[in-house]
Amino acid sequence: MNSYLLFKSLHLIAVVSWMAGLLYLPRIFVYHVENKNKREATEIFEVMEKRLFFYIMRPAMIFTWIFGLILIYLIGIEIFSQLWMQLKIVLVILLSFYNDYLGKCLLSLKNNSNTRSAKFFRIINEIPTVMLIFIVFLVIFKPIWG
Repeated sequence: MNSYLLFKSLHLIAVVSWMAGLLYLPRIFVYHVENKNKREATEIFEVMEKRLFFYIMRPAMIFTWIFGLILIYLIGIEIFSQLWMQLKIVLVILLSFYNDYLGKCLLSLKNNSNTRSAKFFRIINEIPTVMLIFIVFLVIFKPIWG
């Protein structure tokens, strides 16, 4: 079996899982904020948020990084000399920070210290979509500028 294709498949599975969480968690935050005065509803949202973040998103992000780094090792470290890979890594780092920011939002909602509106969460929900579009185009087209 080709180990490169195995790890590429595992990387893509982890990315899809991570992106699903990055796209869905802010939507749950919207519903949470809109129902902040309904204790029974917010308890349900808190369980959903916790499970999505800690059982799906965090492991998927970690596996995305692990399998991505394995792929870089298999391809060769010289891949970093290519601008498309440098840009991709920067975007993945930014997505990782965004992931951690969502974790902070989760805690503020749980602790009733959230000051963000439902509209705010609707807006930031678009961030991973835009970044995903750029990453996919970078990986597929591997543009060379120079």
